[in-house]
Amino acid sequence: MAALAWLLIPLLAAIGAGLWGTWVGRNRRNIGDGTELAGYMRFREAMEKPHLAKQPVEQRPVEEQPVEEPHMEKSPTDA
Repeated sequence: MAALAWLLIPLLAAIGAGLWGTWVGRNRRNIGDGTELAGYMRFREAMEKPHLAKQPVEQRPVEEQPVEEPHMEKSPTDA
């Protein structure tokens, strides 16, 4: 009788696995990939657009101005 109990355990496990497999594989309502595909198409269209090359900006000569050093007061410990 104990041998039958040990054989019953794998049988119940196989039945449970079969039930779980049918539950996982059931037909679900298809939501669709519409929003994902629309976003991908917008991405592809953006990547296919020709990029406008930035034209170099005319660099005008900057008038040289003397750089002023910051005014710092001397402390009593400075020699």
